[in-house]
Amino acid sequence: MRNVAIVFLVVCLFATSCIVTGCDKEPERMDDYLVEFATLLKEGNSYRFRIDNGRLLIPVNEEKVSGTPDQRVIVNYVPLRGDSIRINFVSPIFTGAIEPDGFPEQYINDPLKVQSVWVSGGYLNLIMEIEYHSRPHSMRLFRDLTSPDIHLYLGHSKNDDPPGAPQVMHASFSLANLRTENETSTLPFKLSINTYSGVRVFQLALELP
Repeated sequence: MRNVAIVFLVVCLFATSCIVTGCDKEPERMDDYLVEFATLLKEGNSYRFRIDNGRLLIPVNEEKVSGTPDQRVIVNYVPLRGDSIRINFVSPIFTGAIEPDGFPEQYINDPLKVQSVWVSGGYLNLIMEIEYHSRPHSMRLFRDLTSPDIHLYLGHSKNDDPPGAPQVMHASFSLANLRTENETSTLPFKLSINTYSGVRVFQLALELP
């Protein structure tokens, strides 16, 4: 009788251990992934992503590609072998360029919150926070052609959007038409953005090839 009690106790302990630890199922581990700003390219019938260090990434699951060629995107992916990647998701973002004219007549500077500003891959990249309700906001990048230095102004229009809730917005502006300004390796410029706490001026630089 004592042996039966011992066996019963062992079985109970084993069953309890299985419930706690999951005997027949290993805990799942997410694949390591990366998130990059990139430019979406199309070569024939195939898509590629050019990240800002110049490397081309080749997706193995093109059915998850979204966006139009030459558009900037945020790509979340799992690195595979070589330049191959498996896409988790792609988020197209606002893509623009420096306006050839229109400053200051068309410059609208509704305030916003700046989270991050940087230059890479020949683009001015921004992560911002706007107050969004229901109407799309507009972004434009102007240059003050009367300035002796290169001075850019980020234009933001709420387009009469009613008060809403904070929402993160991403944007990339091509700086290609600044590349002929001089022959040095680095081209400095200023960027002015109107924020909720006043105008902020960023000192930035474009690396020339």
